[in-house]
Amino acid sequence: MTDITPGKSAPEPALFLIHVLTASGAPIALVALLAGAQGNWAEMFAWLGLAFFVDGIDGPLARRFNIAERLPRWSGASLDFVIDYATYVFLPAFALSWSLMLSQPWNWICGGLVVFTGALYFADNGMKTPDGSFKGFPAGWNMVVFGLMVLSPSEAFTIAIILLCCALTFAPIRFVHPVRVRRWRIVTLPVTLLWMALAALAIVDNMSLNGITSLLFTVSSIYLFSISAIQQLIDRVD
Repeated sequence: MTDITPGKSAPEPALFLIHVLTASGAPIALVALLAGAQGNWAEMFAWLGLAFFVDGIDGPLARRFNIAERLPRWSGASLDFVIDYATYVFLPAFALSWSLMLSQPWNWICGGLVVFTGALYFADNGMKTPDGSFKGFPAGWNMVVFGLMVLSPSEAFTIAIILLCCALTFAPIRFVHPVRVRRWRIVTLPVTLLWMALAALAIVDNMSLNGITSLLFTVSSIYLFSISAIQQLIDRVD
């Protein structure tokens, strides 16, 4: 078995497996689409959860082994953007448009705005801030649409949230990265893990939560959505 180390002696064919890992998000996205096309939203978001997990480990691996310099022919950043747009933006927009969350023509309007603003955001070279936050709403539509589908709010509320996130895409407001942002990470990271655990529970229960689990899911969603804006407000007051 090949022993891969961060040193220059690591064989490039083995390092290419990191790109293979990233590219595996493409067939995962296809299977998720097929599940959504059949109206199996729990299965679709389960596959998107797997894609989310892959996205969480391929970047650190690429940076650890300095893939950008050692395999310059292949752009890991471009590959990652392609996969992320499919799983973070396009498929959630499909779920928003194809499910019964919204009536016509709002399903097409909101779905179109999601893919449009998401495409512009992924082209923004200034999307990251020095502290590791995202500048503007980071096109995390997989979490937003999933949360709306689980909580099943009114159509008017759903439309308002979609329009708000689209507008915040271009706003000078930070959104927290739960791992990279050190400020309040001792709270943010456990809340993120709680949100993920509740999301898994919702998927198992066919996209539904009840009672205390629904309340905890709502509170954790609000925290993750607004914590960076609250930090910015505190900084301005100080």
